[in-house]
Amino acid sequence: MKKVKVLIITGYGINCEEELAAAYKLAGAESKIVHLNDIFLEKESIHEYDILNFPGGFSFGDDLGSGKVLANKMKYKKMESGKTLLEEIKVFLTQGKFILGICNGFQFLVKMGLLPNTNGSFEQEVTLTINNSAKYEDRWVHLKKNPKCGTPFLKDIDIMPCPVRHGEGKLIIKDEEIKTEILERNLNTFSYCDSDGKITSEYPLNPNGADLDCAALTDPTGQVLGMMPHPEAFLSLYNHPNWGQMKRQNPEISEDGDGLKIFRNIVEYINCKDH
Repeated sequence: MKKVKVLIITGYGINCEEELAAAYKLAGAESKIVHLNDIFLEKESIHEYDILNFPGGFSFGDDLGSGKVLANKMKYKKMESGKTLLEEIKVFLTQGKFILGICNGFQFLVKMGLLPNTNGSFEQEVTLTINNSAKYEDRWVHLKKNPKCGTPFLKDIDIMPCPVRHGEGKLIIKDEEIKTEILERNLNTFSYCDSDGKITSEYPLNPNGADLDCAALTDPTGQVLGMMPHPEAFLSLYNHPNWGQMKRQNPEISEDGDGLKIFRNIVEYINCKDH
């Protein structure tokens, strides 16, 4: 069986690319880490891959707002062919392929207009900005999946613990019309919750005060997923700060981390779709 091919973008302050590559390796895919400049110079084509990934980090030091500079480069910088990367990404999506953005990568996706993209115009409809606490949040949270969301990334997931590491993770939705679209089309895929799955805006269970208590968004096709928490940081049970107690309470517990499920889901989905 031909392996699913995964492209992971790096450069300009992105710093979670190795963890993301490890996630896909454990999921059975073949990943390649490529500097964004090599995409602009067309030494590497996104169209050779099944999944395009924008990892977390601090692109351009977040000096003009998280993800803003890199999003603008992808929207406006001309490649060798004269096209922009955003134009190439639109073609990539028409081919039925997938995009994942995590933390800073989620910020790129909303500022490029790829999420939630309710009307298909690729215009920015939401933003991710400074946490209500006005400080960097580095903690574990719980996420509750919207059971009606339509993205294959999140198959068979209900409640998931996951770490967050961000200073600008608060989702703000442009207006009530877009908020209604997000709700009616179930694009709010993960919400912050307590350990029992009750969705909450209470700090620190909700680390940033996001509209709709939103931790992740998909687009109407389900092909694009953006998450503020880091599933690639929970690939093993032993990543969890409370793994010892979890193991004692359930000696048969899987040694896989819950975050690995997202990567296995999408690799399995593409394998089934293509064969």
